[in-house]
Formats: sequence, structure tokens, C-alpha cells
Amino acid sequence: MKRAITTITVHVLFWIGVWFFFYYFFSYNSSDKGYVIWFSSLLLPLTIAVTYFLVYFLIPRYLLPKKYGRFALFTFYTLLASAYFIVLLIYGCLFIYKKFDASSIPPMVKNFFFILILVYMVVGLVSFVTVLNQSFKTEKRNKELQNKMLSAQLQFKEQELHYLKKQIHPHFLFNTLNTIYGLSMKQSLHTPEIILKLSNLLDYILYQVDKPRVSLKEEVEHIKEYIELEKIRFQDTLKIDFNSNDINEGIQIAPMLLIPFVENAFKHGEIVNGYLKIQIDITADNQKLDFRIKNSVHMSIGSIKDEGMGLENLIKRMDLNYNGNYRLEKLIKDGWYIASLRISDFNMVKDGKKG
Repeated sequence: MKRAITTITVHVLFWIGVWFFFYYFFSYNSSDKGYVIWFSSLLLPLTIAVTYFLVYFLIPRYLLPKKYGRFALFTFYTLLASAYFIVLLIYGCLFIYKKFDASSIPPMVKNFFFILILVYMVVGLVSFVTVLNQSFKTEKRNKELQNKMLSAQLQFKEQELHYLKKQIHPHFLFNTLNTIYGLSMKQSLHTPEIILKLSNLLDYILYQVDKPRVSLKEEVEHIKEYIELEKIRFQDTLKIDFNSNDINEGIQIAPMLLIPFVENAFKHGEIVNGYLKIQIDITADNQKLDFRIKNSVHMSIGSIKDEGMGLENLIKRMDLNYNGNYRLEKLIKDGWYIASLRISDFNMVKDGKKG
């Protein structure tokens, strides 16, 4: 209600200003103020009618929907109609007020084109402000809509990422429980030790996987724990070479990105000449992370077989966390299955701040 009253007040004040605008120009070189007041007062309703017709009908119905041909045509008709009524107004005032004594009327009132220009100056000004205001409103609505869409997309990605993270728990637990099951069937003395290591790993994935970032150094330490766990299972049939540079504790990555590669190597790796061979190389600095893992397979060259949910999940998480900033390559060459991952610009944190 208050807004409507404010709008009406603004309109009334504007048209009072227009009336004084007409009065100022029509009274030029004239002492007949009564005629000028009469003529300005009759011209104002015509100007208001033309303006509101253009602003509230033609512009929203034809100009804004980009129906330019119809807008131009109806604007031309409006110009002709308003010109006709201006002529009637000139002669009507001359007849009623001056009894056709044209010599005594103000000179500016006689000039039809001058009157038409004044009217359409007002109409044009209001129309321009209306279109400009509408353009600002449209841009504002588009930005709000765009922000809502971006917010919805971000929320969807966060939910998808959360879902993918949650999938890690049963997948990782299933693989490790299979290991424990195999040892228990053999009544291995290593079963308590492997359960303890599993407990440490579960503590990591259950409480760290929900974080957006974890320490890369911590991730590497848990890879080493996982390897120790697998060494118990494979015993003398495993040959593993693990190499890692001294990793800055401030470097952080999305949790559980590297362990699935290691899981995959043990799950799909094949014993060749009596050994399952695995080689892991990790290099990280303030610019990039290079991770390379390879495991022995029987074939020298071949197609990459299905790797299951683990790496499929990982690739989706990589797309959500590092889209455009990572490269993942997989191939089989010379009896090795090789997976290489490089992440650049991966939101490193040094001294508690983003690097």
C-alpha cells in the first residue's frame, strides 16, 4: 500500500512538472497568461494519455517481446492520432477562447510542430526511462535466476560428492573383510594384527572422508598401512616398491583419492612368475601432485578391463573436485598395468592458508 502511494505521488509530481514545462515554453514572448494556462492544461491530459498508452501497452506488448515491426507500426498510428488531436486542440482553443482571432494568441501555441516536439519529448523521456528500468529489472532477475541455478548446481554437486564419499565406506570395508576372511580360513596368526590395522584404516575413512580436504601426508601414511595389511595376506608372493618424496604437511587433497588406486592394484594385479609386483611413486610439491602405480599382469598389451565401482567412483569425485585440473591415464604395457594421475592447482594449504 505504501509503495503504491509513493508511486502515485511520484507520477503526480512528474506531471505537475510537465505542466510547468509546457507553461514555460508557451508563455515565451506572450503576455496572455490565461490562454497559456488554458492551453497547457488541455494539452497535459493528451500527453498523459499518449505516454501511458506507449509505456503500459505498446512497449510491454510489442517492444520488449521484440516485435519491432508491430511496435513501429502502432507507434506511427499513435503519432498520427496524437497529431490529429493536437490540431483539434489548437483550433478548439482558438475558437472557444479567441473566437478565431489568431493574431492575439501566443506565438508558440500557433506552431504545430513545436507542440508536437514538446509532447513527444515528454513521451520519449518517459519511454526511455521505462525501457531502461525494465532492462535493469530483467538483468537483475536474470542474475538472481543465474545465482539460484549456480547455487542449485553447487548443492547438487555437494550432495553427489557426499554420496560418492559415503560409497567408499562399504566398498573399502568389503575388500578388507575379504582379506580377513581369507586369513581366518587359514587360521593365520596374523589375523589379530590385520584387524588392528583395519581398525586404524576404518578410523581414517569414517572420520576423515567427510572433510573437504585432508593432509596428503596423512593419506600417504594410510596407504602404507594398507600395504602392510596386504603384505600379511600375500606374504612371500608380494613384491612392492613404494617411493615418495618428503611431503609438506600443509599440502591437502580431497580424502581417499589415492587409496582406491592401491586397492585396485591388489585386486586386479596378477601373480606373474610367482609374484604380484606393485610399484608406487608419489611426488608432490607446491604446484602439482604426480601419482603413478603399476601392477603386474599377464598380458603385454591389451584393453583395460572393468575396474569396478572403486575407480569409477574416484573418477566422478575427481571431476567434482578437480575438473579441468587433473589428468588420469591408464594403459597396459610390457606386462604392467599402469595408472598415472597428475593434479595441478589442487588447493594446497600452507601454514593454514591457501597457497
